[in-house]
Amino acid sequence: MLQRPPRVAAIHDLSGFGRCSLTVILPVLSAMKVQVCPVVTAVLSTHTGGLGDVVVEDLTSMLKPTLEHYKRLGIEFECIYSGWLGSSEQIGLCLDYFKSWPDALAVVDPVMGDHGKPYRTSTPEMIAQMGKLVAVADVITPNLTEAALLLGEDYSSAPLRTQEARRLLSRLANLGPRYVVITGVEMADDHVANIGYDREQGQYWRVDCNYVPVSYPGTGDIFASVLVGGLLGGDSLPMAMERASRFIEIAARTTFSYGSDTRYGVMLENCLSWLTGEPTFERYRLL
Repeated sequence: MLQRPPRVAAIHDLSGFGRCSLTVILPVLSAMKVQVCPVVTAVLSTHTGGLGDVVVEDLTSMLKPTLEHYKRLGIEFECIYSGWLGSSEQIGLCLDYFKSWPDALAVVDPVMGDHGKPYRTSTPEMIAQMGKLVAVADVITPNLTEAALLLGEDYSSAPLRTQEARRLLSRLANLGPRYVVITGVEMADDHVANIGYDREQGQYWRVDCNYVPVSYPGTGDIFASVLVGGLLGGDSLPMAMERASRFIEIAARTTFSYGSDTRYGVMLENCLSWLTGEPTFERYRLL
């Protein structure tokens, strides 16, 4: 048994304004009694979703010396968790982190696009390199756009039937990870759900979401972080999925009620106390 909180090396960017990436990962995991050690890929003045000309400082040169320093110190990590990566070089360095702690839970949030469109930085080379990262992951958390990019397919916005959802999850699992969770999936039964697959158990899961008619930046980062905190705390996959889904709902509905500018992200500060409680798990079900 650990005599300290679980420790996560979080390889992400830091956006100063807009509530995404490390500015939400740090408080979420800290509230869940997990120590976050930021490995910062870039510093941005804001996120890139409609807040004007963003000031960016690339920190690729920091990644390898930081890794070497941690190894000299003999620091142990229970999880290595990667998010947005700005270049093929950063992906290669991220692979070095995973290899350096082979027993740690390897979590990849393959941030490459949304709403059917890849981000400007998601070149064919970057997508191929991301596939190498996914191949060594234990957990991946793509949205449907990123799932299509990983599989080399065209994006489809058509609602998914149960068997189609299962096939999509299993094909992603065949790329390497044990756990696959796809967020924000419109199902053919008129529900939006987060769906998951445990390859070792051969079980498919879904957690239906209460719809809010807006979209906020950073919710993918928050979802993946709560999922990580749940798994490190002993949750099964469906429990961690439900915990993450419910927290996103609470944060989104709280923010929506205030009419806050959607570009500013969810009002995380009003909701963190929910993560310190003990929710009941009653909404996950087999897919």
